[in-house]
Amino acid sequence: MMGNNLPPANEVINLYKSNNIQRMRLYDPNQAALEALRNSGIELILGIPNSDLQSLATNADNARQWVQRNVLNFWPSVKIKYIAVGNEVSPVNGATSWMAQYVLPAVQNIYQAIRAQNLHDQIKVSTSIDMTLIGNSYPPSQGSFRADVRSYLDPIIGYLLYASAPLLVNVYPYFSYSGNPRDISLPYALFTSPNVVVRDGQYQYQNLFDAMLDSVHAAIDNTGIGYVEVVVSESGWPSDGGAATSYDNARIYLDNLIRHVKGGTPRRPWKATETYLFAMFDENQKSPELEKHFGLFSANKQKKYPFGFGGERINEVVAASDFNATNPLKSDI
Repeated sequence: MMGNNLPPANEVINLYKSNNIQRMRLYDPNQAALEALRNSGIELILGIPNSDLQSLATNADNARQWVQRNVLNFWPSVKIKYIAVGNEVSPVNGATSWMAQYVLPAVQNIYQAIRAQNLHDQIKVSTSIDMTLIGNSYPPSQGSFRADVRSYLDPIIGYLLYASAPLLVNVYPYFSYSGNPRDISLPYALFTSPNVVVRDGQYQYQNLFDAMLDSVHAAIDNTGIGYVEVVVSESGWPSDGGAATSYDNARIYLDNLIRHVKGGTPRRPWKATETYLFAMFDENQKSPELEKHFGLFSANKQKKYPFGFGGERINEVVAASDFNATNPLKSDI
């Protein structure tokens, strides 16, 4: 929503419906957007901004009031599927490190407020992380979280296991590739490699997205805490503004991703990969320049790319966020 030329919420909802986009991510409980979502049938990841974490963590009444104002006032006419408590908070990222202590208590307070309404089986409470929390990602089966984030992340994973909620993860092959083009080939990042690129025991990888996602699956498994699902809460490719950005690269990546996630990854072949595309619109008020160009639609509501979204409830498009470079994942090309 970081643009001064974007259409009003009701027009955005109509644009979703006319393009058969059946899920949405909002990064904060924008009231106009929530009103416009009523009776739309669109399922929602509802975000809690990082700036609210401290007040929700330290005061359970604040969490109850937040749930009343932003969930109960709209439920069930707005189909809230997940609540994302914070986005890309990291104990080792200077900009968000002070917030890390508040993520789990805020998650727990929001969960208890949801549970008190007996909605905890319908609305799952989680948080969204980025790939910088992965310490080792190559080969994917050796995926592990950074040693200096385990004391932060392990209790969150334990809570997710208890609450039967997924971990939300922002996965960007673009940033891995642009940060390490020497070791990662562009076809591997764009799903266009004709052959297997990484052989990892019984698992074979022909694209970077699967390798990154499976490194997260392995990192969770390698904690020994238990099996937790992963939802890809952001992925995208910018069409301008930086290295390897072009209309064609963005079109190829997004089109291939939409088709690819109908199936699973080598480590999770039995299930589709629930994936949210970043972002609905180009946002002219973001910086640096790169971040203005992630949209699937222009501000005038015209599609930037020719592909569409089929009848399956698998393909989603979302709103606006901040990005962090991801750790490079080496390939053998």
